[in-house]
Parts: sequence; C-alpha cells; structure tokens
Amino acid sequence: MIKSEYLDTSVFGGYFDEEFSEDTIPFFERIIDERITVIVSELLEDELSGAPDFVKELFVEISNESIQYVNVTDEVEKLAETYVNEKVVGLTSYADCTHIALATINKADILTSWNFKHIVNIDRIRGYNSVNLKLGYPILEIRTPKEIFKYD
Repeated sequence: MIKSEYLDTSVFGGYFDEEFSEDTIPFFERIIDERITVIVSELLEDELSGAPDFVKELFVEISNESIQYVNVTDEVEKLAETYVNEKVVGLTSYADCTHIALATINKADILTSWNFKHIVNIDRIRGYNSVNLKLGYPILEIRTPKEIFKYD
C-alpha cells in the first residue's frame, strides 16, 4: 500500500496538459480519496512559484493535513551531487537529482513524475538506485501517475 508520494513539478503541469491530463486528473482525485501523504519540498514550491496561477491553485487544493514538507539539506545536496558525479545525468539536471535525493532521503514510497528524459526513464532509474544502494539508501520507486493506482 502506498503511504507517501513525492511529487515533482511535472505532475502539476500534467493536470492541465492535454497529453497527460487523462491520467493526472484521476491521480490527484485518488491522492485525496486515499489519504496519501504527499511529500512536498521547498524545491517544488520554488519551481511552482513561476508557474501559471491555475497550476498554483491545484497545489493549494491539496489538504495541508495530507502534506509532509521537507527541505533541501546538506545530505540531500551531497546525494544529488553524487548522482551527477556518477553520470546518471548531467549537471544541467541537478534540480531533478535534488528531487530524487529528497524522495530517497525522506523515504517516499514512490516518486511521481512525467519527466521521461531525466526521471521516469529505465536507465536513469537504474542509475539513481545503483547510487542509492552503493551509499546505503533504499531503492526508490519512480513512476508516472498512470502507473500508480488501479483504475476501474
């Protein structure tokens, strides 16, 4: 059973994107219905600060009772840097690495994203988890909203 999910910025944008909304809208409905803890980072909030108002309003709709706020710490930065140093992704993807590190260190059951280039990508997932295992962190499940819940 999923207890906590780390959401990256792409999931919020996916709600309003024609290509992804069909799966993202019910995903957000299920999060609210299932009472899943949504792990939200200061990085997500920073990235959403530049988003259109309707995207920000979606974030506000998530009940504060369902949100666990986490911060970027030295440990998070070090793990994100290790992903880059191990060439899982390049330096330009440091923010994505920070999302992965935040989810890993805060023991999210799943990181949810629509970012296929740097996050939801089998080679990247194996790379992130290889680093995690080498450093004693748990494996992180990384999925799209479409893969998370069983829809009837």
